[in-house]
Amino acid sequence: MKHQKMYEAEDKMISLIKDNYNLLQSLGSFGINLGFGDKTVREVCEAQGVDTYTFLAVVNFTINGYRDFDDIDKLSVPTLMQYLKASHEYYLDFQLPFIRKELVDALDENDNLARLILKLYDEYAHSIRTHMKYEERTVFPYVEGLINNSPSGNYNIETFSKHHGQIDHKLRELKSIIIKYLPANGLQNNKLTATLYDMYNNEEWLRLHADVEDHIFIPAIRWIERKSKQDNVSYKISKMLGNNGDKQETLSDREKDVVIAVVQGMTNKEIADHLCIAINTVITHRRNIAKKLQIHSAAGLTIYAIVNNLIDISNVKL
Repeated sequence: MKHQKMYEAEDKMISLIKDNYNLLQSLGSFGINLGFGDKTVREVCEAQGVDTYTFLAVVNFTINGYRDFDDIDKLSVPTLMQYLKASHEYYLDFQLPFIRKELVDALDENDNLARLILKLYDEYAHSIRTHMKYEERTVFPYVEGLINNSPSGNYNIETFSKHHGQIDHKLRELKSIIIKYLPANGLQNNKLTATLYDMYNNEEWLRLHADVEDHIFIPAIRWIERKSKQDNVSYKISKMLGNNGDKQETLSDREKDVVIAVVQGMTNKEIADHLCIAINTVITHRRNIAKKLQIHSAAGLTIYAIVNNLIDISNVKL
């Protein structure tokens, strides 16, 4: 693919559309209305409540096919969700019925092959609808819960990713049948040709839609999942300790050293050797630590050490 211009926030929106008219539908999916005059991409996006970085990420990806995003954390998942939901609505409620109507107008309803073609198209439309409705019923609510800090169940974006693939093989088969086996003349031929042209455009649209999900949406959700997991662990730990925070006494520096050694998996003897103190002194320290913190397990001390920055969470196997 020949890479074209990478558009930036200060480029004129009208220039972007004039250079790439096929992006007109994307504007609608982002909720951007026409009539923006000579405003820049940033001005149009900000005026219409669309995240500029996310808009340009999708636009430049669909134009150029770039798949690496250095700042995946800058993507606005709510903006992506709006885009994907509106794209589904556009394809299911407009494009699929529109192509079927074109086929009905172009085919002889008394021809058996024509009826078979409509049957194949209906099977294709059903598979697309099933796929997109699954995303709307399962994936989108999961993501909404995730960004609202209330993820549901054991579902994750990897489950979706493993089962997310191209589902347009029925459309390719249908196009081939029309081209190879359906004779037509005059007006009927023109109608079939126009229908085929729209089918090819729809096939390309669906491919790009799936690519945006694979290379922008899914990586963005993976990043949120990782961040959410870290934040959730920290929150639970803080809450756990916060329940008794007012009752806890401050540990001495030596007691903190003992906590770190326990977290690192040392035995009492190893701690004594490491700190150059007697084993009985280690036992006394551990007794005092448990009394002060009301924590009586190595796992509990690990949590305390993480929250109080005595040890880095990345060095602890949770």
